[in-house]
Amino acid sequence: MSKHFEECLKKRKIKEFSQGKILAPKEIKLAEEDLRIAQKSFKEENYRWCIIQTYYSMFHSARALLYYKNYREHSHFCLREAVRVLYAEKGKLNIFLIEALTEAKNLREAADYYGDYSETNAEKLLVRAEQFVKESKEIIFKKIIR
Repeated sequence: MSKHFEECLKKRKIKEFSQGKILAPKEIKLAEEDLRIAQKSFKEENYRWCIIQTYYSMFHSARALLYYKNYREHSHFCLREAVRVLYAEKGKLNIFLIEALTEAKNLREAADYYGDYSETNAEKLLVRAEQFVKESKEIIFKKIIR
């Protein structure tokens, strides 16, 4: 278990959540909805909103995974750490997606707070968000989504 994850548990930024498994599919639906809206924003050349929406698609995918383990987060950082420990380090989720989530958060903040965004970053995040949703669904629904 990582030092960061242990600290998140100790500070109660990650805590047990008995309703998690019930709510995990709802989080996947939110992730899919955010992804669809992001794709529409990209087509409309609204790259700022596309970046923001792709981050939230990835966020909801990660939250679904955390819920599936009956945990709840109170920190974006701790959410990433929990998914890293509970899934990526155990080979159940591509570690690249955790790195993509971190990058998406940084790009979302740049777009949202500083107006710094690009078509290239929006397109890159769309691809990564699609993969994150796909892998999260495979884990939660225990089947390969094609």
